[in-house]
Amino acid sequence: MTSVSQKMDDIDINRIKELIPHRYPMLLVDKLCEIELGEKAVGKKAVTINEPFFQGHFPEKPVMPGVLIVESMAQTAAALVMLSLGEEAEGHLVYFMSIDSAKFRKPVEPGDMLELHVQKEQHRRNIWRFSAQGKVDGNLVAEATFTAMIAN
Repeated sequence: MTSVSQKMDDIDINRIKELIPHRYPMLLVDKLCEIELGEKAVGKKAVTINEPFFQGHFPEKPVMPGVLIVESMAQTAAALVMLSLGEEAEGHLVYFMSIDSAKFRKPVEPGDMLELHVQKEQHRRNIWRFSAQGKVDGNLVAEATFTAMIAN
């Protein structure tokens, strides 16, 4: 990977599935856009009433669980890392190491388009640290900082 960030075209769900191992019902990012390799990206998640977690969270007032919003952010970052590393990422996975400063500002509900803004804060060897924000209609709904490790 070069030290100069490189912009890329949008990445669709099929390419995301090539980059990270998550599958339904745990694949929580549908698209990557505004990609700068090795630096930042925006993931998009169309939140629908058909999500399995809405059956129990909560039947009368469906709200996306905060932990799944953070997972969506992490999947966006993982896809960015794998895309940025290219062939170097072959046979590797991205694992959560820590989650810090998670805050949830507004509920995410069926019908929302959740935007997952991830920005690299640090990268040393196989450790990456990201800050992330979840937004709906431009409004901040969640934020967190997390660290991930690339491993075989």
